[in-house]
Amino acid sequence: MRTASIKRKTAETGITVLVNLDGTGTYDNQTGVGFFDHMLDQLARHSLIDMTIRAKGDLHIDDHHTVEDTGIALGQALTAALGDKRGIRRYGHFNLAMDDAQLACALDLSARPFLVWNVDFPTAKIGTFDTELVREFFQALATHGGITLHVDKVHGFNSHHIAEAAFKAVARALRMAVEPDPRMGDVLPSTKGAL
Repeated sequence: MRTASIKRKTAETGITVLVNLDGTGTYDNQTGVGFFDHMLDQLARHSLIDMTIRAKGDLHIDDHHTVEDTGIALGQALTAALGDKRGIRRYGHFNLAMDDAQLACALDLSARPFLVWNVDFPTAKIGTFDTELVREFFQALATHGGITLHVDKVHGFNSHHIAEAAFKAVARALRMAVEPDPRMGDVLPSTKGAL
């Protein structure tokens, strides 16, 4: 089983993440940030990665530390669950439509973290959630998951739809990348001999 459990404790947050890469997309995510929980649920459901996330953060200040640290811990959990990455597809891409919004994602589980983020939001908030935190989450996920991650907004005018389409597009691309490739067998998907 390609599973991992990560615990992260700082003066600002306490995070626990459990993942199963070979799951069915079940989820139980509780961060204290309602919209963010909804996005994490989408990430699990559409990647088919089982996720259980618990976060306690300094929400009396704002949501920033909770969202960013969850991205850090989830990235670390994905790295641990992937192990040496033998036999995986490694690359993933998906173009996702959600009502007015269309988002495209391409990613590489390269161990070379890099985020290209061409997504703007027409509003600063979705309810009480700061839209700038969507990028902060994916920056942390890419950095600590060793992911080259490109996310591009093709179009869209509703901030909720744009954010949700981004999470779903990343989820679908991640699903493709972590899947075992039956033609690869136990071979590392690289000519370098390491990922």
